[in-house]
Amino acid sequence: MRTPRSSRPARRRAAVGSAVAATLLLNACGAQVESDGNNASETVTVRRCGEPVEYTVPRRAVAYEGGSADKLFALGLTDHVHGYVMPPANPPVSESPWASEYAEVKMLSDDLLNKEVVVEARADLVVAGWNSGFKDERGITPEILDELGIQSFMHTESCFNYPGHPERMTPFEALYTDLERLGRIFRVEDRARRVVAGLRKRVEAVADRAPADGGRLPVFLYDSGTDQPFTAGNQVPPNDIMRMAGARNVFDGLDERWTRVTWEAVARSEPEVVVILDYGDKPAEEKIEFLRTSPHTRDLPAVRKNRFFVLDYNEGISGPRTVDGLEKFAAYLRTLTG
Repeated sequence: MRTPRSSRPARRRAAVGSAVAATLLLNACGAQVESDGNNASETVTVRRCGEPVEYTVPRRAVAYEGGSADKLFALGLTDHVHGYVMPPANPPVSESPWASEYAEVKMLSDDLLNKEVVVEARADLVVAGWNSGFKDERGITPEILDELGIQSFMHTESCFNYPGHPERMTPFEALYTDLERLGRIFRVEDRARRVVAGLRKRVEAVADRAPADGGRLPVFLYDSGTDQPFTAGNQVPPNDIMRMAGARNVFDGLDERWTRVTWEAVARSEPEVVVILDYGDKPAEEKIEFLRTSPHTRDLPAVRKNRFFVLDYNEGISGPRTVDGLEKFAAYLRTLTG
């Protein structure tokens, strides 16, 4: 996924009541968190990507983007969250299943994550991804924060090419791992296990209804780009969404996260469905119109058959709402395959 643009997001689709809200908010909604029994003043060793790191219980956590905040809110950690940084690509937090939790904490910035915002907030933990929130070029990395005495946690989904301490697992397994690790950091392991068990059950229910390998429709995810399309490799949640729903990402052979390809490669893949990642200041409808009129894409099977599925931004990045995206996409596929 490309770096979010600086303009404000356009009108977003109305939020749909999600099963995430039903299953997770019962356990986590703004609750006062109680420790599962460990001494909160002691340290616990948890992996940050492939690196073992000692953590104390954070009291002023800062989350970057919806996926980070959602993970904390899903675990009932609202009282431990000082605020969030939400760049323009994100849909309004009022559309989140955790809208009431967002309302209880501070919005620190509507720009990209930077060191100054974190320091000014007196954060004791920053949750973000590698090369999305944390980035050498922007001067905010786990190592820089370590030197400032500020703890950091990275989405495991973003760790496969983290310099020095890579870690690799499928995106859904990475989501479960993050929730379990955050549960250890905040000493709410039992709560984390319950949340993960609920998500796993929902994912397994979708996988049980998925077609066999031979019946998997080829799917192209269109993020952005006109000269070259920006799409999803095999290291980001949409790849797992397609796979678990019973489809196939036409670029699942690319060992990348969000990456550029060529229109010629898209044409050769003959996708039967196009997933539109909906975010930023260009509505999904405009992306679909581009694909319908561009000579590169107007003859694709998916375009000719009008098979477009709109995936919300927070259903496409690492966070509990990816399971919502999976369930919705699987339901859409069933309308095509019967």
